[in-house]
Amino acid sequence: MRLDKLLSNMGVGSRKEVKALLKKKQVTVNGIVSKDSGEKIDPNKDEIAVNGEIIRYQQYIYLMMNKAPGYISATTDKREKTVIDLLGEDVQHFKPFPVGRLDKDTEGLLLLTNDGELAHELVSPKKDIGKTYFARINGKVTVDDTAVFREGVVLEDGYEAKPGELTILQSDAISEIELTITEGKFHQVKRMFEAVGKRVIYLKRLRMGELQLDPDLKLGAYRPLTESELAYCKSLKK
Repeated sequence: MRLDKLLSNMGVGSRKEVKALLKKKQVTVNGIVSKDSGEKIDPNKDEIAVNGEIIRYQQYIYLMMNKAPGYISATTDKREKTVIDLLGEDVQHFKPFPVGRLDKDTEGLLLLTNDGELAHELVSPKKDIGKTYFARINGKVTVDDTAVFREGVVLEDGYEAKPGELTILQSDAISEIELTITEGKFHQVKRMFEAVGKRVIYLKRLRMGELQLDPDLKLGAYRPLTESELAYCKSLKK
């Protein structure tokens, strides 16, 4: 890898800014001042420092976010705020993107990474990775609804959703439920309840596979995955 690419990837600065640092003799490779922006670097062996501070190379980033409502699951948008806007500059330079999507008004667990292979595995229909949601429903959810969901709800466009496991937490005029599904169609949870004559008024994702939303994460906050969480994610790539 080129020295300037490594430094720019690690957020030190743009290629132009890196060249300026090199010109000022502020970059060392294995303790020796470097002036060559194109110098070939082995990130696993060479020690790079800027102004005496060692730069630790990191290729991938894995973040758990408690998505806040009002943000869309995208990297850029001309009109709407995106989940990337919630990230600090120290992680934005990794160019992470959301894995899957949560609707603008939906809260909860969202994984952000720049690991495209992992993202593919997490959202691949072939993996059947369960996604668990908590929801408040305008309408009394009944055991009949749980049976319909278990068989596979037919949506308004005729699509038959895969079976979902619906658990009733409270059945009243405003019901509370948990639902686990293995798909991620557009507005799927909302459309599933609309198919049985009810409306979702609050939705929060709690879990994706073995990744569970950290209860200590405030809305809009994020953190790196723990070692066990990361081990689970990496196991999906095997």
